[in-house]
Amino acid sequence: MKISEFEIPTGHTLAEQNLYATAQRQRMVGLAFHPQAEESERLQAMLAHFDLVVVDDQALVPITALTPMTQAFEQAGDEEAVADLNAIHDAHRVYWQAGRFKFDVTETPLIYGILNVSPDSFYDGGRFVAFDDMRAQVSKMVDAGVDVIEVGGQTTRPGFTEIDADTEWQRVGPVIDFLTTNFPQVPLAIDTYKYSVMQRAIDAGVDIINDVNAFVDDPQKLPLLAKSNVGLLTMHSNRDVEYTDLSTEMLAFFTKNLQALEDAGIARERIALDQGIGYAKVADGQQDYTMMRNIELLNAFKRPLMVAISRKGFGAQLFNLPKDDRLAVTLIAESAMFLRGGNILRVHDIVETVQLRKMLQVIESAYWLPQV
Repeated sequence: MKISEFEIPTGHTLAEQNLYATAQRQRMVGLAFHPQAEESERLQAMLAHFDLVVVDDQALVPITALTPMTQAFEQAGDEEAVADLNAIHDAHRVYWQAGRFKFDVTETPLIYGILNVSPDSFYDGGRFVAFDDMRAQVSKMVDAGVDVIEVGGQTTRPGFTEIDADTEWQRVGPVIDFLTTNFPQVPLAIDTYKYSVMQRAIDAGVDIINDVNAFVDDPQKLPLLAKSNVGLLTMHSNRDVEYTDLSTEMLAFFTKNLQALEDAGIARERIALDQGIGYAKVADGQQDYTMMRNIELLNAFKRPLMVAISRKGFGAQLFNLPKDDRLAVTLIAESAMFLRGGNILRVHDIVETVQLRKMLQVIESAYWLPQV
């Protein structure tokens, strides 16, 4: 059976515009099925198991349904349909090229582990400053199934005290050397906004740089990054911004920021986005909750989206929870953002997040399909 993709019209009517917006936010593709007369009944029976609205052999299909749908056609021995679905699926994959690694985050989010070696980070400050403590924590993270380890030596918590670049490198340099020597198979990131630290980190072999200033605060950064192959995590920082329309202005920020990075010669496939939850100027958390809900708006950029909310202050704002008791609310909020398109989970708690990922993936791809 021939299967093709149809372009979802942006349209001029309210219904057409809503359809297009829904497809963008929920990561859906338009499939047109072209059955022979004898295949129509079997096709309708199969599509019914995917909970789709089918009109004239056309349907909007979630990206997460493409793999089980392909498997169903494979079981039926329909090689043409399988080939078509694989090609359509490949066209919608989201890749992140980051140094030595190329990640496919289309359906499997990365577990991006936080390793702070600063004494004043908001949650784990001071816990892994000693070399033996750091080494033990790295082993735990790797054993638990972490996908990326991010080293941080300069906290950016609210009210943070800035340190100079040499002091920051004295903290993170030995850790980077330890990781590249002993765990070369593990992708390595650094959380820094300082140009000279970025320069040293690239020379030391990091794969990803995470910058809370979105790489545009220092004119030296973009030429440096354009000459490298590291992945970039660019963050929307809103600590000094008074918003009238948060969602619209955040989309405009990323549109402008992506253009600036690409204009500097940085391939779009190297860039991932972070909304900057926890960095709002408004202290009541409402901007953060809005960004948690509307992360799906960023799916239109077709870039990896970071969920960076691990044990942050919303647990205290809503439930008066101390930092050590915020794991449950963190996992709940991460689940909501995962289901809306978040595909890089930046976390302190690796074991529990690996479990979260597996559980949600099983649910999202769970279609009861009889033999067709």
